[in-house]
Amino acid sequence: MKGWVVSDHFDAALDTEVIEVLARADAAQQTTRHTDLYGMVRYHLGLADASFAPARLDTGKRVRPRLCILVCDALGGDTARAYPVAAAIELIHNFTLIHDDIQDNDLIRRHRQTVHAIWGTAQGINAGDAAFALAQQALLRCHTRGVPAETVLLLLNELLDTTLRIVEGQTADISFEERWPVPRDEYEAMIRAKTAVILGYACWAGAVVAGANVDTANEMRALGMALGRGFQQQDDVLGIWGDPAVTGKAAGNDIRRRKKSLPIILLSEQVAPADLELLASVYEPEAVHSQADLSDARVAQIMDLLTRHEVRDSMQAHVEEQHDNAMGLLQHLPQSAARDQLAQLAETLATRIA
Repeated sequence: MKGWVVSDHFDAALDTEVIEVLARADAAQQTTRHTDLYGMVRYHLGLADASFAPARLDTGKRVRPRLCILVCDALGGDTARAYPVAAAIELIHNFTLIHDDIQDNDLIRRHRQTVHAIWGTAQGINAGDAAFALAQQALLRCHTRGVPAETVLLLLNELLDTTLRIVEGQTADISFEERWPVPRDEYEAMIRAKTAVILGYACWAGAVVAGANVDTANEMRALGMALGRGFQQQDDVLGIWGDPAVTGKAAGNDIRRRKKSLPIILLSEQVAPADLELLASVYEPEAVHSQADLSDARVAQIMDLLTRHEVRDSMQAHVEEQHDNAMGLLQHLPQSAARDQLAQLAETLATRIA
């Protein structure tokens, strides 16, 4: 993961935490193992291959748990106490990904087949449900590291609230398939819930474990929210203008998928009536449900509209605004190596090309 803030200790410690939670559940399992529930979770996490043999595959960027650990460290906390929370965050995030893959019928994630592509939709749902429960068990392990019980309950309650916000965001995102146009404020509310809230939780939780006061913890939540919004906005940029050689996806991929991302919503606010009709022919529910592939000529037309209305420049301004917000909040932390790593991570999120 060139360009990312990478620590061998972080990855090894997070792996250990997650593997121990899975091993405990695996040992307590009372059913037959014709299909290994926890093996499917391990596979999705990149900790096992499709035969359930231990392996170290692509685990993803792990931005969310990394934020939790770095904020805890930057505030002078004991990161050993924060690793159970980081593991819970990683498991919750992957619970949502397993279910997203089913809902979007995505067959590939992290360069390998998705869980439901191999074992079917029903077993994919089971694997996602297991990851959700395992996340809570992971977090409860904080108490064995000296985190007070009342703090553990606070962390757990906020994690469950965060999960509800994510599901609300996903519900809104799916509902957009039945609507055109989508108002910008509703789209931004959706990405705050679906994407930004868990980064906000990660930073807040790291602060709470470190023993920070309420104001500081809330500042760290705001930091994570800014990073999350910028992360999603950069995702929207890459979905249209990303380099296929880097992203592994065709140019204009989100247009081909008829995805109502922020660039398209910004475009819909600016175009002339005739061009708005063109967009409607692609993004109205009837068109989205047609399953017909969008022609290269139609993709090129929309790309041309985006260029003429300078939407990419507008998107860059949105990303930079969130980056600047995050960097301003980082200045509230004392100078340390962890703060420097947070700044490096913020920079990478804002400029990533994949």
